[in-house]
Amino acid sequence: MPLYPEIEPYAHGMLDVGDGNHVHWETCGNPDGKPALVLHGGPGSGNSPFARRLFDPAAYRIVLLDQRGSGRSTPHAGRPDTDMSVNTTDRLLADLELLRRHLGIARWLVWGVSWGSVLALRYAQTRPGVVTELVLTGVATGSDAEVELLTRGLGRLFPAAFEAFLSGLPAGDRDGNLAAAYNRLLESPDPEVRERAARAWTDWETATIPAPPRSVERFEDPVFRQGFARTVTHYWGNGHFLGNGDFPGDGDGVGDSGGNGDAQREGVVLRDAHRLKGIPGTLVQGSLDLGNLLGIVWRLHHAWPDSELVIVDDAGHNAGAPGMTEALVAATDKYAGRTGR
Repeated sequence: MPLYPEIEPYAHGMLDVGDGNHVHWETCGNPDGKPALVLHGGPGSGNSPFARRLFDPAAYRIVLLDQRGSGRSTPHAGRPDTDMSVNTTDRLLADLELLRRHLGIARWLVWGVSWGSVLALRYAQTRPGVVTELVLTGVATGSDAEVELLTRGLGRLFPAAFEAFLSGLPAGDRDGNLAAAYNRLLESPDPEVRERAARAWTDWETATIPAPPRSVERFEDPVFRQGFARTVTHYWGNGHFLGNGDFPGDGDGVGDSGGNGDAQREGVVLRDAHRLKGIPGTLVQGSLDLGNLLGIVWRLHHAWPDSELVIVDDAGHNAGAPGMTEALVAATDKYAGRTGR
C-alpha cells in the first residue's frame, strides 16, 4: 500500500516535562480517531513529517514528539551547556506518560523505529495497560551486544572505515567501550574536539549503510550532527540506561522483574518479552538490516506470541525504503479498526 498524502498538524505545543526540558509535540489526522504515538530513532534523530504518512489520516489521531534534546525540543543536545544527565530512558518513558495525560488519551498504538522500537518495547513492558498495539521497524532492543556489534563488530565488514573510526580516538580508548569513548570527546569543552568527534561518529554510521547511496543528508547539518552524535553515544555508552531491568515503582501495578549480572548484555527488553503478552504487534524488518546479524528480531518474535514478523527483501535499516513503507502502512491499516483490549 502506498504512503498516505502529506498532511499538516492541526495542533502542536511544547510540554514542560521537568528538569528544564520542554518537548515538542504535534497531532495530525482525525482528532476523534484512534490515537497513535510515533517514536523516532537515534536516540536524538527527532521526528520527520514522513511518519505522518504511514497512518490513514481519517482513521488515526497521530501524535509525534521530539524526544528530549532532539528536533524542536529544548534545550537541544547540540548545545554544549545542555545537561545530558537528565536525558535517560526512565525520563523519556515518564515524558510519554505526561504527554498522554496532557492530550487526554487513555490508550494508544505505539509506532517506533530503531531506538524508537527500544523505547516502545520498554514502554509497553512497563505500562502495558496504555498500549493497544505496537508497530516496530528497524527493530532493536538496546542490549550491550547490539552496541558492540554496531561499534566494533561491523569493523570486520568495513575495515577501512573502522580504521578511520578508531583513529578518531586516543590510543588508550580504542580497546574499551567505543561509544563511551566518543561520548567523552563529545563532552569536551573544546569545540574543535567535539566537532571532529561528531564527524567521525557520523562518518562511521554512514559507512555501515549496507547498500548505496551511502549518504545521510542530515549529517551535513552541524547542529544536527553534534546533537545526534552526542545523544547516541550518551545512550550507547551507558547501556541505554536500562540498568539491570528492574522496573521503577511508578504505581502502574507492574512489579520488580529482578535482574542478574548478564541481563544487560543479553538484553533486558528481550528477556522481558513475556510482558508483551496480549499486545498485538507487527515487526517490519529489512533483510539487509545489519542488526539482524545477532538474530534479535527473530528471538523477539518467537518470545512474543502476539507478534507478526514481516521481512522485506533487499531493504536495510530504513523505514522509507521500497517495500518497507508498504509493509508499515499495511500494519497501521490492519490495526486502524481494532478497538484494543
